[in-house]
Amino acid sequence: MPEAAKTEVAGISETARHPRTPETDAPVLVVDQLVVDHRNRTTGEIFRAVDHVSLRIEAGESVAVVGESGSGKTTLALAATGLGPRGGGDIRLLGHSLSSVGRKQLRRLRPEVQVVFQDPHGSLDPRQSVRSGLKELRALQPERTAWIDDAALLARVRLAPELLGRYPHQLSGGQAQRVCIARALLMRPRLIVADEPTSGLDVSVQADVLALLREIRTATGAALLMISHDLAVVRSVCDTVHVMYRGQVVESGPCERVFAQPENDYTRELLAAMPGARWRARR
Repeated sequence: MPEAAKTEVAGISETARHPRTPETDAPVLVVDQLVVDHRNRTTGEIFRAVDHVSLRIEAGESVAVVGESGSGKTTLALAATGLGPRGGGDIRLLGHSLSSVGRKQLRRLRPEVQVVFQDPHGSLDPRQSVRSGLKELRALQPERTAWIDDAALLARVRLAPELLGRYPHQLSGGQAQRVCIARALLMRPRLIVADEPTSGLDVSVQADVLALLREIRTATGAALLMISHDLAVVRSVCDTVHVMYRGQVVESGPCERVFAQPENDYTRELLAAMPGARWRARR
């Protein structure tokens, strides 16, 4: 990375890091035996999307939840961060149980969690320029967002200030996703949830977005919860991985251990499906 870029990313730590308090010393997120049920709109049948799942994320930690489509990983992430329905179990965000906090306190906690979704163009208002979207966020949280101006914010995610006047349809997929990351960074969150953030992007752009997420996590101390079906993406970014299958976590552990010595048959199947896996096995 160029020295200038290193300086820019490192500079986040001076303004975007939060002071240590008893609240910030608590785990960022604790999910204990979470259960989420969904109802089939056609048949009325109830099925269990998340089945007694537990996980823990400390400040600055990067945790992945991986699994095939329909495994429950996105449902888990949305419920765990208070953005989706939840049933049984307990969820604690920054030491506060989401089942017991009032509406006012929940409103205060919500900026602490920012989500970067799979479809960046679908996340941005097509009627708003990049500048207008940032202005709207600043109006909602003036004190929280005053730490940086728009041009400097875009520089943090390697975008030129000229893009402030552009609309979503005028941005490439990689540019749009970096705008979404900038919007999340503006709120100085303690937890960033990245739901398939590189899906649909070119390989070279994927690498740039993943590098950016790693740098922001290191510079700001924000925790990262990565949702993905791509184990190669997970391995390049995360410290810990939880493998989900049919709503349950079937294997958990440090990424390097799970990749090198998987204990569950489903994890082995996911690893075998990685690009290049068969080629490596033949060697």
